[in-house]
Amino acid sequence: MVVGLLELRLGVFEALSLKDKRRVVKGLKDRLGGRHNVSVAEVDDLDRIQVATLGVAMVANDAGFVESQLRKIVDEVGRDTRASLIDFNIELI
Repeated sequence: MVVGLLELRLGVFEALSLKDKRRVVKGLKDRLGGRHNVSVAEVDDLDRIQVATLGVAMVANDAGFVESQLRKIVDEVGRDTRASLIDFNIELI
């Protein structure tokens, strides 16, 4: 069993309030979870208006598959116009 963890640090620079930020974060979480069959949660920077940190988890039996899927998620988030990808970290356990 392989567990893949992805940490995404995002800039939500157009957000003027926590409500604006939450709308963008919720949309990302719902879309990523539905498209990629992963668990997604906001894990840090909860009270910062223009920064969000998402944690993504995936479980499978092939490390190569997990890493490739997590990299696809990074690419997808990088193309999103509502949030800017600042940094990411992938870890396989």
